[in-house]
Amino acid sequence: MSRYTVGMWLYKNGGGQLIQDEMVRKLKARDIDVITELNLTNAMAADGHILCKKVAMEELDLFFSYNAGKQTQYQLYLYQILNESVPCINNFDSFALTEDKFRTSHKLTQAGIVTPEYKMLKCSDKKKLKKTMQDWGGKLIYKPTDGWGGMGIVKIENESSLEMLFPFLDQTNIPYFYIEKYINYDMTDFRIDIVDGQYVSCYGRRAPSDSWKTNVTSGGSVMLREPNTEAVDLAIKAAAVTGLEIAGVDLIYDLEKERYVVLEVNAIPAFATPDQQQLGLDFNHNKVNKIVDLIERKVSQQNISNLQVVGMK
Repeated sequence: MSRYTVGMWLYKNGGGQLIQDEMVRKLKARDIDVITELNLTNAMAADGHILCKKVAMEELDLFFSYNAGKQTQYQLYLYQILNESVPCINNFDSFALTEDKFRTSHKLTQAGIVTPEYKMLKCSDKKKLKKTMQDWGGKLIYKPTDGWGGMGIVKIENESSLEMLFPFLDQTNIPYFYIEKYINYDMTDFRIDIVDGQYVSCYGRRAPSDSWKTNVTSGGSVMLREPNTEAVDLAIKAAAVTGLEIAGVDLIYDLEKERYVVLEVNAIPAFATPDQQQLGLDFNHNKVNKIVDLIERKVSQQNISNLQVVGMK
């Protein structure tokens, strides 16, 4: 019988199955069993238990959730409840924080980490929107607070474009308007992966010629990029502020102020796809090893904590 049992839900596309197989194999070598395919969307809760594939989730030693594209509100709600009983990676509070772009920028700024200038305004406050645009040099970025992959992000380049947006806002139920100042950069970014406070990898993405978005899902392309101490240290600090155990920190270099700026902190940064590995991104094995180390440390700590509680009774 293995020392521990962990549950896992990991994406399958883009080489995800190979990543899962490697992770399961390496955990098994450390005497840790893994139950895969535990998608909480298919779970139900009753009598004090969350059941998924006939597994009582509270009886697991840890739950590892790593699938960005197939999350439902039902699944996230159960994820939150499960995290109150079982260690989860990423922990739900930090995951929920980084799913919200405004909350993330606000927390990072309060911690002294440079992010784009931002404002949260009521959608009805059109005068302040116009004034902010003027103060920011005539350009701003509108972002949904809960999108991913560049979805819903709009660059507003002049006042007439802003005026065209107002009728849309009037017809929606969105109570607020989150905007960021546009930063002059070279149309490339840095994606720095951090696991358990440790640097894993650095690569970049380049926006297509007809766009300013670097996200691969928005047409951006992956590029090799050498890390530097300043960018890596900033990414480690940003991950620590959010509390994420696994983080992908997106940075750009502000050409005017000559400094790195943290754009986002992602809770489910993808592994390199087979095509990207062909380009030279070779961090997958290192990332798997660090995640396996993290899981083993977490379940060991939880076991010690449980034994201490039993000993006190």
